[in-house]
Amino acid sequence: MLTITQALHDQIVAHARQDHPDEACGVVAGPEGTGRPERFIPMLNAARSPTFYEFDSTDLLKLYREMDDRDEEPVIVYHSHTATEAYPSRTDITYANEPGAHYVLVSTADTDDAGPFQFRSYRIVEGEVTEEEVKVVEAY
Repeated sequence: MLTITQALHDQIVAHARQDHPDEACGVVAGPEGTGRPERFIPMLNAARSPTFYEFDSTDLLKLYREMDDRDEEPVIVYHSHTATEAYPSRTDITYANEPGAHYVLVSTADTDDAGPFQFRSYRIVEGEVTEEEVKVVEAY
C-alpha cells in the first residue's frame, strides 16, 4: 500500500494538470529505508509528448546525486497519461527500473466517468505489474 499525504497527492495531480496535454513526470523522494514519500520533485518531460515521457538524463543524474547526498531514495516515480486510463503501458513497464518504488499514474483523461482524473499506484518488478491501494492522509 502507498501512504501519501494529501499535500503530496495534490502536488502530483496539479503537475499533471499543468503539463497537460503533455505527460508530466517526477519523483517523490524519502529517507532511505523508510518507504515514506516526503520531497516532491517535479521533472521536465524531455520528450514533451502527450503519449510518452522521458526524464532528461542530465537532470536525472543530478537528482540521483542529490538524493544520495541527502540519504534519500525515490519512493514514488510518477507520470501522467493524457488520453488513457492510469495503467502502465508496455513502455512504462519496460522503463520501470526502481523495484522498490511505487509507480504512480495520474490520468488527466476522464476514462471511467469517475471524475476529472484517476490517481493509481503500482509496483512494477521484473515486468510484473501489481496495483496497490492508495491511502491519502493529512500527515505522517
